[in-house]
Amino acid sequence: MEKRSFDRLGRSVGVVGLGAWQLGADWGEVSDPTALALLHAAVDAGVTFLDTADVYGDGRSERLIGRFLRERGDAGLTVATKMGRRVPQTPEAYTLENFRAWTDRSRANLGVETLDLVQLHCPPTPVFADDAVFDALDTLVAEKRVAGYGVSVETCEQALTAIARPGVASVQIILNAVRLKPLDRVLPAAAAAGVGIIARVPLASGLLSGRYDEHTTFPADDHRTYNRHGEAFDVGETFSGVDYDLGLAAVRRLAPLRGPDRTLAQFALRWIVDQPGVTVVIPGARDADQARLNAATADLPPLTGTELAAVRDTYDELIRPQVHHRW
Repeated sequence: MEKRSFDRLGRSVGVVGLGAWQLGADWGEVSDPTALALLHAAVDAGVTFLDTADVYGDGRSERLIGRFLRERGDAGLTVATKMGRRVPQTPEAYTLENFRAWTDRSRANLGVETLDLVQLHCPPTPVFADDAVFDALDTLVAEKRVAGYGVSVETCEQALTAIARPGVASVQIILNAVRLKPLDRVLPAAAAAGVGIIARVPLASGLLSGRYDEHTTFPADDHRTYNRHGEAFDVGETFSGVDYDLGLAAVRRLAPLRGPDRTLAQFALRWIVDQPGVTVVIPGARDADQARLNAATADLPPLTGTELAAVRDTYDELIRPQVHHRW
């Protein structure tokens, strides 16, 4: 698989990684055997970057990856986790004392001495301007609790503020065929600064897979049910903040572009891979077959100019008025 560099982290990763939110059972139940099988399938297919968080299943996702690392060994893998969402979201919670406690818990869950990458998990906006927060993160690096740090963001303005920080190794941001705003300023700024871009929610919560329609229902414990209107966290995390029916209309317009040799999900993932400045895209997977199909995207030919233009036109005509100004 093609490798791309996190310059400030001093390591390279396969351009298609694996997001592990679903291993916390926040998208419906995923059994331990299924979770471990899909982790093995992803890495066998060339994935070298795994993204998790301490809040996914209250640590279940991290613990499963820890079991996987014990089974597999961690040679060549980069495991990124996130911290900060297990407490009330106030800027005062972002202290060195809490950072030490949070990273110690993640280190125990993952079974490692040093975390490869820890990310602030969509913190309150004032945190991005707080020098003490980033001094504390630098202390974690000096203490070898973490090898590097980054931020997961909701908005492009937050991303740009983070990129300007000299110690930030990565920015994780929603980027997909119905969320194009990061292309305008965030990706060019990150590339110029040597900051890695982790593209999350690449299939808009599965919407861009083409598997759903107006009659699809999701389990009660799936955020696509309980956060449809932002009841639990930022609505932009669910279907990328796009109205579900409008999203279906966009998907139906894009579906003929997939061609005979790729799935619609692979088309959507390849669109992200083809964007200059993207370091790694992190689709989730519910089973081993999905993990292999996602990883295979890295070997597909780049999209044509006509295909790229069609994504842009669909966004501009259907999606932009609803979402572009919001994040």
